[in-house]
Amino acid sequence: MKRFGGRDQSRAVAIWLWLVAAMVFAMVVVGGVTRLTGSGLSITEWKPIMGALPPFSHADWMDAFEKYKAIPQYQQVNAGMSLGEFQGIFFWEWFHRLLGRLIGLVFAAPFVVFLFMRKVPRRLIGRCVILLGLGGLQGLIGWWMVTSGLSERVDVAPERLTVHLGLALVIFMGLIWTGLEAWNGEEHSRSPEGWSRGAAILLGAVFFQCLLGGLVAGAKAGFVYTDWPLMNGAVLPPVEWGKGALAFLHDQALVQFNHRIWAYGLLIGGTVYAVQAWRWRLAEGLGASAFAVAVALWLQAALGVVTLINAVPLWLGGLHQAGAALVLAIATVNLWRVRRSQPRLFVSGPRVRGLF
Repeated sequence: MKRFGGRDQSRAVAIWLWLVAAMVFAMVVVGGVTRLTGSGLSITEWKPIMGALPPFSHADWMDAFEKYKAIPQYQQVNAGMSLGEFQGIFFWEWFHRLLGRLIGLVFAAPFVVFLFMRKVPRRLIGRCVILLGLGGLQGLIGWWMVTSGLSERVDVAPERLTVHLGLALVIFMGLIWTGLEAWNGEEHSRSPEGWSRGAAILLGAVFFQCLLGGLVAGAKAGFVYTDWPLMNGAVLPPVEWGKGALAFLHDQALVQFNHRIWAYGLLIGGTVYAVQAWRWRLAEGLGASAFAVAVALWLQAALGVVTLINAVPLWLGGLHQAGAALVLAIATVNLWRVRRSQPRLFVSGPRVRGLF
């Protein structure tokens, strides 16, 4: 590591942050599987410490099962479920929560050690503290999400699920970005403003598409209108506009339509961005970075169509959620590289300033 402060770096810190990012990626995928298996409400209590251990005795299992029987999901959806079937969904949710606890431990403990050893670059200490705080907040939001399905609903509220997913992805991006900063050290050079703005808009559009996907998941909209490119033979099936603004959060037809339309726009924007990057021959490999974003977008879109027309089987649904996180990671790295570079842009000789 270079000196503590100023233009410093620590590759050990970078590797640690990327390890935590990989665990958050796994958390996002497991969260998707938990949702698809209907497991998220199987644990009806929030015990941050004592809940780390699953039930061991038959009596403990029956106590957890009886608490689950008291909520609407069991009474209206899973009535008659056996103890063995309950244990199956219980362990998905328990593993999801356990992984969250492990992420907190793997972040907090090394962070304290690195601080004590003066390994964390000074300019990154504040960012790491914020990431730690967001991780704690994520646990609270996760329980806030679960409570929405314990009394009146048979599942969690789509908007709360989307907030939970969105914060996980913000933490994921923050870990990747901070790791890149720790690995490479401080740098003051900046790319032309237009290209930086274009890469930021692209990343923002990818993130927003992930949020729209969260609404689709929360409303279970992927299980209806499984034809493509139309929706039950129409561009937009009937929408329950009587719900008002909630239609944009809860109506299955509308949330799936929004997810589709934004995907089309994202594909066009990402492709134009990549073509322009190659056409203007960005230095330092930024054209390849832009091309990687575009390819990832097209692959994810194709996977989304395949997932939809097969009515979201578990393995495809999990793969599609993993793909979304990967696209977001690639777009994050692309923006970081653009902001940290000074590409020379040429179009048949004359220099240009940027994309936007």
